[in-house]
Amino acid sequence: MPTALFDLTGKVAIVSGAAQGMGRAMAMALAEAGADLLLTDLNEAGVTRTAEAIAGLGRRAIPTRHDVSEPAQVRQMFALLDKEFGRIDFLGNVAGESIMAPPEDITLEDVEQVWRNLVLGRFCACQEAGRRMMRSGGGSIVNIGSLASITALGRGHVAYSMAMGAVAQMTRELSTEWSGHGIRVNAILPAQVLNPGLEKRIAEKPSLRDQFLSGIPAGRLGHPDDIKGLSVLLASDASRWITGALIPMDGGNLAMNAGGSVRHPLS
Repeated sequence: MPTALFDLTGKVAIVSGAAQGMGRAMAMALAEAGADLLLTDLNEAGVTRTAEAIAGLGRRAIPTRHDVSEPAQVRQMFALLDKEFGRIDFLGNVAGESIMAPPEDITLEDVEQVWRNLVLGRFCACQEAGRRMMRSGGGSIVNIGSLASITALGRGHVAYSMAMGAVAQMTRELSTEWSGHGIRVNAILPAQVLNPGLEKRIAEKPSLRDQFLSGIPAGRLGHPDDIKGLSVLLASDASRWITGALIPMDGGNLAMNAGGSVRHPLS
């Protein structure tokens, strides 16, 4: 397949949550494919390190600190984009924290904060990107969802799952509304990907690792770099007829029935 299909030279992207984990991996992949980026994260030191790594590839990257749960700050970020780059071709909505608690105990204030983190701020970013992409003739948006967008996890995930369900429907609605403008909107739904938050949870409760692995036929937890190929695919012309898709990145988790079992080569 011609590599030109995946070439992002001359493209400009915004990636939130770019200090670490999947946000950093997505940003690095886009830069490796030729894109310049505006990066944002609450972790200033981390997002600066990502920008420095991208600069080492010969690409331009501007690190910023914005709280994506606050629409005013999202709009400030896009104003900076207009000043520094004057365009946007790709938006990666990765950032957004959750708060876990049993549904009978979680406060409504915490539910609202999760909604602001994962839904309101992301919609604001989509809206700002979409307006600009309409004027320029198109672009691509990727929202990071979760298997919790379409299945239930339990274990106090109620606010997270509610928000991620909204992310899935937001993705479908925006893809339907904007396809005629050349704007593609898709979502990536990861299973358990090793990041600092998940590593901390496993350290506190080691049995979680085996519990997660029992549902992943591929036999391993996800790694942030697993998102790199999908990111470039969805940002590039290689996916020009893909929109409104909810794409699992889960090692086979969704495909396997709860009563299923994995046959390994030596079993």
